[in-house]
Amino acid sequence: MVADSDSRIAWHRAQIRKHRATLKRMETAEFRFGRIAKAKDAENKQQIVADLTEKISQSEQIIAQHERQTRRPLATDLRSLSSTSWSDWNAHGNGPR
Repeated sequence: MVADSDSRIAWHRAQIRKHRATLKRMETAEFRFGRIAKAKDAENKQQIVADLTEKISQSEQIIAQHERQTRRPLATDLRSLSSTSWSDWNAHGNGPR
């Protein structure tokens, strides 16, 4: 993966990795130790999972928006290039003119 020049985007990528790892640990712990019998603990776990998935979704949206604004099109066929708005893309990363 290429290093991000924008520290905000790098932070969001790190948060996504961290939250996905947490979700994975929670899921594997469930198989390793069994489901929690207490209803309150199950509700807490559901809330934590919902919060983590929401945070992941928000970070993914921010990253996607950043990539739409700054990345060049990867395809080089005429159809892809003709549908690209080149006025919004700047090679120096300074944003729209």
